[in-house]
Amino acid sequence: MDERLKRQLDFILELDKEKNVFRQTHLSGHGRRENDAEHAWHMAIMAYLLQEYSNERVDVAKVMLMCLIHDVVEIDAGDTYAYDREGLATQKAREEAAKERVYSLLPDDQKQTLSAIFDEFEADETPEAHFAHTMDNLQPLLLNNSNGGSDWAEHDVNAEQVYGRQRKSRLGSEKLYELTDCILKENIAKGSLKE
Repeated sequence: MDERLKRQLDFILELDKEKNVFRQTHLSGHGRRENDAEHAWHMAIMAYLLQEYSNERVDVAKVMLMCLIHDVVEIDAGDTYAYDREGLATQKAREEAAKERVYSLLPDDQKQTLSAIFDEFEADETPEAHFAHTMDNLQPLLLNNSNGGSDWAEHDVNAEQVYGRQRKSRLGSEKLYELTDCILKENIAKGSLKE
């Protein structure tokens, strides 16, 4: 086996570890906690299906790849819950170290390509990154809503915190942010999300 193929296969096997990184969000129907690989797959298919709602025309294949690789670093860094202030304080440093190790398994050209896409997602300055972030915010919101807001209740998260995270979704899609706002208002009215 040549060295390039060996490195690609090593990376592919490393990616399998993403299935062991569990998030705080539960699957719909009050199922178990979802893992990072499921979250990434769900976001990628959402990006394809919902691309017409992007504020700007996007390269949907790039958005889908961004969705698929954005949490690969959590193989080493672990999942950081969106409302965990302590974890958020060290997240960037942990994820940068993880990015270097995990993407270095690849041949240099593919390492550079995927690292650049990861960095583009993190910088959140392009239409593709904005839309990928909208998917990253909407996907767990839809699951949590399908479960009556139980993940917010479990972690004592209030509406102000959720809105603080969700407001950036507007950069990717005004339409999907309107949906988000409706979902949050319904949960506040039902008492499943505290004001």
